[in-house]
Amino acid sequence: MWTFSKHHRQLALAHSQLESVILERTAELRLLSQRLLQVQDEERRKLSRDLHDSTGQTLAALRISVSLLQENCKQDPATRAIVLDVAVLVDQAIADIRTMSYLLHPPLLDEVGFACAAEWYVEGFAKRSGINVNAAIDDSRKRRLPKRMEIVLFRVLQESLTNVHRHSGASQVSVCFQHNPATVILEIRDFGRGIPAAQLDRLRQASAQGGVGLAGMRERLHELNGKLEMESDSHGTSMRAVVPLYSVPASAQLGDCAQVAASGQPCQ
Repeated sequence: MWTFSKHHRQLALAHSQLESVILERTAELRLLSQRLLQVQDEERRKLSRDLHDSTGQTLAALRISVSLLQENCKQDPATRAIVLDVAVLVDQAIADIRTMSYLLHPPLLDEVGFACAAEWYVEGFAKRSGINVNAAIDDSRKRRLPKRMEIVLFRVLQESLTNVHRHSGASQVSVCFQHNPATVILEIRDFGRGIPAAQLDRLRQASAQGGVGLAGMRERLHELNGKLEMESDSHGTSMRAVVPLYSVPASAQLGDCAQVAASGQPCQ
């Protein structure tokens, strides 16, 4: 009896130690995942600037040279037609580079914040996808959010609208952003075919099995002590990101709210 009790205690101790190790490794993996997402965002910003400042400027110089060629070949219709085709291709390349650069990391996000960047992105998404977007972006508080929070919210908006375009079959979507005293809420709701209940349960699971994009959104929001909520029925699907404006991690404490957030008080 004594031996059985001793073995039972040893087994319980081993089980407790194993649980502790699992929790430590899970926390380490979560921190690594969040750091990888931050590095990804930093690389996107760098690539965006490189495209704009290097490739974009090269194409702009090429466009000037093409314009000069157009002026110098007015007497040769055949050559002028070829140069005109080149000019059209250069203009298209400039537009593509500009769009790619802005989608990687829009300058508005750094310059004026999430609200303006979201409005710009939503407008461009509607044009590119042909989906009608009804946007209600609250910028009444006129205060910048912590820099990391703005990036996370923008990536959630991008990923959510990408999913709407790829999977929902919707012709209409609404985007609502609320900047409250203690929280910010970003909701993207489509009016498409919805998600079957069994699949929705799988997607709600906090794992990569629910989809790489969803897992990335969850990790980004977890970094800010936020959460991702999903709802769906036959009338469509909604994604809601809720982020508190207090207890923001040090990695996100950039912008007007940083010092207030560090104090543990609501960010006004």
